[in-house]
Amino acid sequence: MGHGKSSLQSNNVPIFVMLPFGVVNVNNVLDNPETLEKQLKKLKEIGVDGIMVDVWWGLIERNGPKMYDWAAYKSLFKLVVKIGLKIQAIMSFHQCGGNVGDSVFIPLPKWVLAIGDEDPDIFYTNRSGTRDREYLSSGIDNLALFEGRTAVQIYSDYMKSFKEAMSEILESGSISDIEVGLGPAGEMRYRSYPETQGWAFPGIGEFQCYDKYLKADFKAAAIKAGHPEWDLPDNAGTYNDTPGDTEFFGTNGTYLTEKGIFFLTWYSNKLIEHGDQILEEANKVFAGTKTRLAAKVSGIHWRYKVQSHAAEITAGYYNLDDRDGYRPLARMFSRHHATLDFTCLEMRDSEQPETAKSGPQELVQQDFNYHII
Repeated sequence: MGHGKSSLQSNNVPIFVMLPFGVVNVNNVLDNPETLEKQLKKLKEIGVDGIMVDVWWGLIERNGPKMYDWAAYKSLFKLVVKIGLKIQAIMSFHQCGGNVGDSVFIPLPKWVLAIGDEDPDIFYTNRSGTRDREYLSSGIDNLALFEGRTAVQIYSDYMKSFKEAMSEILESGSISDIEVGLGPAGEMRYRSYPETQGWAFPGIGEFQCYDKYLKADFKAAAIKAGHPEWDLPDNAGTYNDTPGDTEFFGTNGTYLTEKGIFFLTWYSNKLIEHGDQILEEANKVFAGTKTRLAAKVSGIHWRYKVQSHAAEITAGYYNLDDRDGYRPLARMFSRHHATLDFTCLEMRDSEQPETAKSGPQELVQQDFNYHII
């Protein structure tokens, strides 16, 4: 085309197809490469640009700290490149499956779970003390609890090892994007609405900051602010409550008080700091390669039309009618030149039950303001 793309080309949206969870199986083996090759060729024939695939921490580093095994993923990526497709690789630091109906189950590495058996506070915890073993708490991001390494160092070492293992494929430009997992389901959020713990749509969810590390962090922040008497909320209800059921989210609730504002600012900032640190590491690792960074934010659309925005808030998105909770996220992402992937683009308000007070269209419009989808 000479110098510059036609308007048709510049408006072309690349199409990537998500590969199934079990494409590299639970034994870290590439499952049925012959069938996969046929399927990939079909994708290429119909004009698909590439594939997206989870690269599971629970498989790669499962044999012990820094004992990485990339063989199956190398075979997969070589096959994809041979067929002429691009790759979007997800650094998946969360558990795969374990929910109702999930056919593939890949937990976090056994040696990490063993540390969690001794110290369950490395996992996000709700007020009643239920732990969530799907992802490590941000409270231990900078604590060397893993045989001398912090959680952030583990993620950084993993990405460095990926870069070394896939150096040729990266240099060729075939890995167009690296999506960095920043939380449960790979999304930068707290796991405030776990179905495994009985949550059902459209429950408000629960705060997930009651592990001893985040508790201590909050206490130190409260003391520094001159309020040693402030504690984490004990009036925010349980998973399936409505905002009006709770003192925290009700009309003129705790969330509007000085104490509530302080807690919610701390809670949401911990999440942003978590993403900020890991994307900083990702930027260092992948600087100079031909790949772009991305990360995922969850579109929590239920209770959006309620004044307290309770479901967004328990997930860590401090968004109110008069406080834009997504601007700070967008600023942090843009600082790292990372694309923000958003998860409820295709939804319509009319498809949601009236009782959910759902606003996916308004939520997407709010985030479109940053050109980050």
